[in-house]
Formats: sequence, structure tokens, C-alpha cells
Amino acid sequence: MNRKTAGFLNGAIAAASYGTNPLFALPLYAAGVGVNSVLFYRYAFAVVLYGIWLKFFKKTSFAISFKEFFPLLFLALFFSLSSLTLFEAFKYIEAGIACTILFIYPVMVAVIMWLFFKEKLTKTVIFSILLTSAGIILLYKGKPGGAGLNMHGVCIVLLSALLYALYIVGVKNIKEIRHMKPDKLSFYVMLFGLFVYVYNLKFCTRLQMLDTPLLWLYAVALALFPTIISLETITIAIKLIGSTTTAILGALEPLTAIFFGVVFFHEQLTVRICAGVALILAGVFLIVTRNVRKKKKFKLV
Repeated sequence: MNRKTAGFLNGAIAAASYGTNPLFALPLYAAGVGVNSVLFYRYAFAVVLYGIWLKFFKKTSFAISFKEFFPLLFLALFFSLSSLTLFEAFKYIEAGIACTILFIYPVMVAVIMWLFFKEKLTKTVIFSILLTSAGIILLYKGKPGGAGLNMHGVCIVLLSALLYALYIVGVKNIKEIRHMKPDKLSFYVMLFGLFVYVYNLKFCTRLQMLDTPLLWLYAVALALFPTIISLETITIAIKLIGSTTTAILGALEPLTAIFFGVVFFHEQLTVRICAGVALILAGVFLIVTRNVRKKKKFKLV
């Protein structure tokens, strides 16, 4: 498998796995577990499970230099606060809509790369963003006659998108960690990100305990799928195919929500939803074929 194919595959896996956030978080909310406690368990389990995997199976060295410490800390803050704002938004607007609005971040990534890193905004990239954005709007246009979106929730999601965009751009462009192995980078992002919730929970004195095996299972799944798998694969994708392409591939995340809704929750698959799916796939297809056609001109951002 060549670098580009591996990058596209990892980007798609990252998007799909990150899309499982509501699937595991909402049952914890329904049981009365607060946002910070949910995210504490998510990151704590992720650090432990991933740390064991890296230490005993991949034999990864955890050593980092002083120059790497602060970039890792800032990236962890971006990623962790992005999680916090997204999960907080679930209280104000439906999770599917929140995850959909989150996809303003590819536009933010492209604009940041254009403004600060001189990356060219090609017509293909712009058209792909428009297609995927139109598809997302169709997927979550809302029910006829329904109430408007809570603007406080929308603003929180937009902040989450900006933080996530900064994380994506930082992974590729901060020179101190540019050549760090993805597994080590992912581990430290999760480890340092955990301290956001330790602090918010007053050093765990306000941590809510999980009182059933099913809730523990949800917490472990939350650590595994939208955290370990998503963070590892998105880091690999960014290094292989660049920030902007990885961000646009992230538009596959709503497809995950559609899949779980139809298969597990028996949601209706309407013409509007099918049209939205088609537009998203078309946008992603444009990015993939653009890089195949311009193979010799491909350059990592």
C-alpha cells in the first residue's frame, strides 16, 4: 500500500470512528453522568489502554525532549477542549446536528493553511468543500415545522471546530513534533488532555462513579473508538496526505451517524438523506481522484 492510499484509508477510519462519540456518550448522559466525568473516563481509559499497547506490544519509547513538551501540551489542549465543547453542545442541540456543524472545520483548516502556511486553495478543494457542506446540510436540515437551533449550542460547536482545526494544522506544521512517531504523539495528546478534566473535576473530588457494568462498557468503548483509533489514524493521515485533505475526508463522519441510526435505531432512510450521502461521497471522491491524477505534483503540506 502506497503512502497516499494509506493516508486516505487512515483518514476515513479516523472520521468514521470519531463519529461514534454520540453512540457511547449519550447513554452515559442519560444515566446522569456529567460532561467532565464522561470525558475523564474517556481519556483515562484511553491513556491506560494505549500506554499498555505501546509499551508491551509496540515497544515504543516514551522519552520526549524539553522542546517537544510544550508543543505536545498545546496540541493536547486543543484536542481535549475540542472534545469538551462538542460534548457540552450535546446538551443544547441534537448530537447528530452538533457533529454535523462540527464539519465547518475543513473550511477552517483550509483558510488557516492559506493564511499562515501559503497553501493554495485550488478550485477542486473549494468545490469539494462546497459539495460536502451541502451534503451535510441535507443530512441534518431538520424536521419540517421544528424549532430553530439553539444558537448557544451552535456557537459552542463552532468553537469546537476551530480548536479541532488548530489541532490538525498543528500536528503537521509544528516543527518540533513534525517527525515524531504518530503513536507517541497520540499518547501524549491523550495524557496531557486528561489533565483538563482532572482540573475541571477539582482533582477528581467531583468525579461521578459509574454504577453498572454497561456504563463501564460505554466508557471503555468511548476511549477505544473515537479516541484511540480516531487519534492514531488521523495523526497518520495528516502526516501522509496533509492537513486539508485529511480534514475534508473527515466529512465521512456523518455517514457513521447515518449507519448507526438506520441499523441500530431504525431511523428512516429518506431521499433527502440519500442525496446528502451522495454529495458527501462526491466531495470526498473529488479529493481522492485529484491526488491520483496529480500524483507527480502531490506535495505534503
